[in-house]
Amino acid sequence: MALSAEIRKRIEEWTAPPFDGSTINEIEALIAENDEKELNERFGAELEFGTGGLRGIIRNGTNGMNKYVVAMATQGLANYIKSTEIKNPSVAIAFDSRNYSSEFAVETAVVLAANGIKAYIYRDLRPVPQLSFTVRHLGCTAGVVITASHNPREYNGYKVFWSDGGQVITPHDEGIISEVRKVGSFVNVEKGILDDLIESAMIEWIDEYIDRMYIE
Repeated sequence: MALSAEIRKRIEEWTAPPFDGSTINEIEALIAENDEKELNERFGAELEFGTGGLRGIIRNGTNGMNKYVVAMATQGLANYIKSTEIKNPSVAIAFDSRNYSSEFAVETAVVLAANGIKAYIYRDLRPVPQLSFTVRHLGCTAGVVITASHNPREYNGYKVFWSDGGQVITPHDEGIISEVRKVGSFVNVEKGILDDLIESAMIEWIDEYIDRMYIE
């Protein structure tokens, strides 16, 4: 199974900074093993951002759920929110118990905050309906939940909600999808440092009082 020129270009990008050392080493090991089947699986496509968001197998590469793909999706979401010219935009973020859910949630927060969008994030897992409640209760522009619903354990996902607490619909879904596609590369992602963004109040942990409000 041969690797196309497009796949080789994607692989080359993922084997150099700003991708981290462990990611580069993992991809280079597949190259050294001449594992064309796995390289095709990981780089033969880009994980598609659809109406509901992202969903895919957790793995490094353009066709997987990983912190880089999550960051690019979030940059697209941030660009769309900024295009709406909503004043003081904010996004609430929740996540489930799947592998890497908390890491993907933090990645989402640091990209949003670096783009001037305040991020409210839960410290530990919460159900999807509580995220919907949180978006409305805090008056957020949007919400993100890291979950892959009923899919097998090797999957994770990224779902986007709008200010009404429901998953995005027209025209917001089409606008977000368009902006995500425009990002193109991880080098186009704006990121900050978690501790600095917390100190500047651009990222705020959600207090347990929201739990009490939700239960009531």
